[in-house]
Amino acid sequence: MDTLTVVFLVYTFLAFYLLFLFCLIYVQNKSRMYEIPLVTKQYALSIVVPCYNAEKQIGETIQTLLNSDYKGLKKIIVVDDCSTDNSYKIAKKFEKKHPGLVLVVQTPKNTGRAAGSKNYGARFVKTDLIGFTDDDSRPKPNAIRGMIGFFDDSTVGAVTSRILVLNREKFIARLQAIEYKVIAFTRKLLGFVGAIYVTNGPLSIYRKTAFDKVHGFDIKNLTEDIEITWHMVAEGYKVHMALSSSVYSIVPDNAKAWFRQRIRWNVGGMQTINKYKMAFLKVGMLGSFILPFFVLSWVLGIIGLAVLVYRIGRIFIIRYLSTKLSIETQTAILTLREINLTPSILLFFGVVLFILGFVFTLLALAYSREKEFKNHGIFSILMYTFVYLLVYPVLLIVSLWEFIRGKQSW
Repeated sequence: MDTLTVVFLVYTFLAFYLLFLFCLIYVQNKSRMYEIPLVTKQYALSIVVPCYNAEKQIGETIQTLLNSDYKGLKKIIVVDDCSTDNSYKIAKKFEKKHPGLVLVVQTPKNTGRAAGSKNYGARFVKTDLIGFTDDDSRPKPNAIRGMIGFFDDSTVGAVTSRILVLNREKFIARLQAIEYKVIAFTRKLLGFVGAIYVTNGPLSIYRKTAFDKVHGFDIKNLTEDIEITWHMVAEGYKVHMALSSSVYSIVPDNAKAWFRQRIRWNVGGMQTINKYKMAFLKVGMLGSFILPFFVLSWVLGIIGLAVLVYRIGRIFIIRYLSTKLSIETQTAILTLREINLTPSILLFFGVVLFILGFVFTLLALAYSREKEFKNHGIFSILMYTFVYLLVYPVLLIVSLWEFIRGKQSW
């Protein structure tokens, strides 16, 4: 058995293992997907909104928070990171209209990233819980209330929400709408085994004492929401996800912006892996599951791409050389009787993996429960499964190169 075949079989085994693991978790917990604890205590909550050049959306974001039905929301703190547009002025109008509830502050100088303005805003928080919402996010009115009950467990350090895509005019945004639902579904499944690896930026809430214990967000990390989650898990805190708590977010609607965002996400993830690498197989769920899962997922993606490129490249090269030799020698290199239509076991495994992945995507979409937008068309789902996902390994390779180069900018 050649080396490539062994690699492919190992890759297939690990891919099947992860897929069946998710299926097993789902079967055991399918009746609990939208389950949330009752709100037995009205915890005082402050929401920090980091803002930079968001004059087109900051007003609507603030208004959305004001529409929340959670009565324990005591303060909305908008942190303008020295915007060069009218964001600060627009936010100040809300402060004037809602004194005591809305507070608008400005960083002494531009911090250059969300973590800086988030940490600055945290200085003004005196409540039991501290939450964060991006300046282009729209939490549903019941989103916050659906997350609060988890904090009755004193070991819970953070609760995150489900992100849905707001702007769907462009095709690439519609593909991301599918992607975000699959991510949310997968993240909820991981929550049942205590392995949520990120508390998203559009809407996450933290216990203030836990937030202070981990010293807030790491301003050196490009994905501060991943880093703080790993830090909390390393400190022994639990992290939950409320699938019923939805927040709409604006996603990149062109290839360049999308590519830059994903590179930043991946580089930030690699920074986090590097920071916590010594926890591998040592520190609770972080070392025994989250870190290995994160690394394994990326390794499978890269290996999968390498095997695919090799196989396709090999076929084309062999056919090109055979055709050239056939023309030069005036000889039929391949006759109809010699064509073997029996699929190899490797091809069979590959097809099965794609089919199972497609079914998993359909299952995730079935659990989306989204009324605001019409269902995704079959063409978009097929494009997501068989085209969009194949770009991920390429992104990982580019991200690895950027990480090695020491990428630090957004």
